[in-house]
Amino acid sequence: MSKNMLRSAIQKVATGPEFSKNITEEDSYNSMLNILDSESDPIQAAIYLIAMRMKRETMDENIGSLKALIDKSNIITADVDELLDIAEPYNGFLRNTPISAFLPSVFSSIGIPCVTHGVETVGPKFGLTTKKILETAGIKVSNSSQEASDFLGNKDIGWSYIDQEKFCKPLYDLINLRTRMVKRTVLTTIEVLVGPIRGKDKTHLLTGYVHAAYPPVYSDLAKVSGFDSAVLVKGVEGGVSPALRGDGKVFYYYDNSEMQETKFNPKNISIEQNMRAVPLPELEKKEEIKLDEISSDINVDDFSSKAVEIGIDALNGKDGPAKDTLVYTGAITLSIIKNIDFNDAAVQIRKSIDSGKAKEFFYNAIWIIISKCLK
Repeated sequence: MSKNMLRSAIQKVATGPEFSKNITEEDSYNSMLNILDSESDPIQAAIYLIAMRMKRETMDENIGSLKALIDKSNIITADVDELLDIAEPYNGFLRNTPISAFLPSVFSSIGIPCVTHGVETVGPKFGLTTKKILETAGIKVSNSSQEASDFLGNKDIGWSYIDQEKFCKPLYDLINLRTRMVKRTVLTTIEVLVGPIRGKDKTHLLTGYVHAAYPPVYSDLAKVSGFDSAVLVKGVEGGVSPALRGDGKVFYYYDNSEMQETKFNPKNISIEQNMRAVPLPELEKKEEIKLDEISSDINVDDFSSKAVEIGIDALNGKDGPAKDTLVYTGAITLSIIKNIDFNDAAVQIRKSIDSGKAKEFFYNAIWIIISKCLK
């Protein structure tokens, strides 16, 4: 591909607020391929990505960029009929304790195979990520696509994590550039929508958003990516879990229908919380100076260890905001992807946790690695 492709795109999108022009889906696709193929000058890549964000990407531009990521990814189909993809923000959490790393085993324990994905850290937030939590808990996070797929097909596990480095190395290799760019770009929006592993019949998406303009964008892009259903939650810190107080706003489509908006109230499933989310535990501070107001001086290793303790307590059935978050998020998702009553969904999720089955499925992912090492 010509290196002039990106240069030509920059001349269109980076000419200021009055004269910048939108580009076609094809040009966006080729420009992103150019960046992913390492054919572009990193300075030009950064200019292009920042200029696109400053002028605001059109849907055609988003679609072109997403299709390029998909075409550069190793996407496989697992030996499961149905699959739930939990796509948390890759830059993690800093203001609340994330619990979603423990959701996959909850879903797999009720017969819904579940995959989650991400990276260890990425700017500008550098927060606590799903990968970091699972790694701290002893879960293997270096699975190949096939290994992650095999976990999904294992009836005693049914869930797995796969790292971006394994399913889209060209995108992973841009982490350093993204860190130096400071600001979020279209990559932050679309990387969660790649769908590295698919089910044979259906693949559902669970992801979060913050800004009101994004649900229609995510819904349309999820369909482009091939998700049969999508649950888009106005989540705490942009994650998949809504606040535990008040109505939770959710957008969704089911079986490729039109996007709909609905609300869920945690009180309807007997969740009464004064806390908005799982609070931060008492944490050590890093010795390094904060880079800016977005980053944090929190010691992420300490944060991860304490998040694991909180998550395991929740899987053990300990009452509190962590367990409530698992029940609430799980019930919302299950009610939509299975088209069942919200209360009935909550009963299934609670039963999985209180019976110890969700915890069993979580630990099975550790025991299988230990057993292989002992052979």
